[in-house]
Amino acid sequence: MKHFAPFALLALAACVQPPVEVGRALYNDACAVCHGPGGKGDGPMAAGLSSAPPDLTGLSARNGGVFPQTYIMGVIDGYSRRVDPHSMMPEFGPEMQAGDLVLLDTFFLIGTATPEKLVALAAYLEKLQE
Repeated sequence: MKHFAPFALLALAACVQPPVEVGRALYNDACAVCHGPGGKGDGPMAAGLSSAPPDLTGLSARNGGVFPQTYIMGVIDGYSRRVDPHSMMPEFGPEMQAGDLVLLDTFFLIGTATPEKLVALAAYLEKLQE
């Protein structure tokens, strides 16, 4: 039984979610320029875009009160751009892929290896909900 203890600790460490502060830093570096510092869609570049960036503080409200984590991560990663090629949202997949992976519980509570940065950014966006 002793031989499994190190593996159990590694598995638990992989399940620990990154802190929201990591997501805040990522947001400030990559998203605030369009979406604004508070996520309202009023960043300094917003006026120059052909369509206004969405207000990110209402994501849960627009989704029946539930934060659409998986969908939002797909938008950030770039998956939605492949689905909707007219989207103004740039693809941040390569930047989000760099670094560690964490286990994220998905639809059927199956731990899915997900880029830590992507999870952290989605966690920060969830904190912005009004």
